[in-house]
Amino acid sequence: MNILEYENTQEIKSHGHGNFPFNIYLCSIPLDFSIVPLHWHNDMEIIYIKKGRGKITVDLMPLFVSGGDIVIVPPGQLHSIEQLEHYSMEYENIIFQLSMLTCAQNDDCTEKFLLPLIQGQVLFPNYFPPDSPLYPALSSCLGAMDEICKTFPNGYQLAVKGQLFSFFYTLISPGNVPPPRHNHKSLDRLKEILKYVEINYNEKISISDAAGICGFSNSHFMKFFKNNMGVSFTDYLNEYRLTMAARLLLSSSDSIAAIAGETGFDNLSYFNRRFKKKYGCTPFTFRAGN
Repeated sequence: MNILEYENTQEIKSHGHGNFPFNIYLCSIPLDFSIVPLHWHNDMEIIYIKKGRGKITVDLMPLFVSGGDIVIVPPGQLHSIEQLEHYSMEYENIIFQLSMLTCAQNDDCTEKFLLPLIQGQVLFPNYFPPDSPLYPALSSCLGAMDEICKTFPNGYQLAVKGQLFSFFYTLISPGNVPPPRHNHKSLDRLKEILKYVEINYNEKISISDAAGICGFSNSHFMKFFKNNMGVSFTDYLNEYRLTMAARLLLSSSDSIAAIAGETGFDNLSYFNRRFKKKYGCTPFTFRAGN
C-alpha cells in the first residue's frame, strides 16, 4: 500500500490527474485512522486543521496543533500525523506537485523560487498558527481554493494556480525565517530507511538489511535509529506493519490471515497478539466494530 493512498483515504475533492496534479482531501483522526506513519514524498503538502487537536511531526520536530493551524510540508521532508491523547482532529490535506507551477522555459518564478524549493534549497517555517502575521493571507488562499474546489467551475485550474502563487508569495516574504533543522545527513539516512520500510514492509526485513542501507554495522545502526526515532527499529517496523494491517482490515475484504501475510507477519498467532496489544482488541473485533 502506498503511503499516499493510506494518508488520503477520505477523498472529498479530487481532480488530480497527469495534467493537473492537485488534490484536496478531508481526513479525521481517529475516525479514519489513528496515525499516518512517518514518511516522505516528492509532493508538496499543506495540512489545514479544521477541528480538534493533534500532533504533527516535521523533520522530527513535534508540532501540537489545533483548529485553524496550518502546517506546510515541502517535498522531501519527513512528516507524520497522529492522534494526541484522547482528542480527535479533522484536517484538510492539500497535496500537489510543484512542477504544475513551473514553466518549461524556466522563467524567473521557476528559476528563483520553484526549482530551489523542489530541490530543497529553500526553506521556510512549517507551522503557522492563527496569531502568525502571515496567517490571514495564507488562510485566505486556502479558503479560496476550498470554494473553487466545491464546484470545479470551468477554468478552475487557473484559479487554483493563482491562489497557489499567492500562497508562495506570502511564504517568501522578508523575515520569514525557518527554525533550525536536525542534522542533514542523519535525516537523509532516516529517509532512506523509512522509504525502504514503506516499500518493503510486507517482506522479511532484518536489522542487517536496514543497516546496509546507510552503511552502518548492526550495532551502530540500532543505536542510530533509537537515538533519532525514540524506538528500536524492530518496534518501529512492527508498529508500521500493524498500522497498515488496521487500514487493510477496514478497506478490504481479505481474510485476517491474508492481511497478516500481506503486512509482513508470517505467524498469525503472533500477529493477533501484537494487534491486540496495540489496539486493545483482536483484528476480528476491530473490523466488526468499524
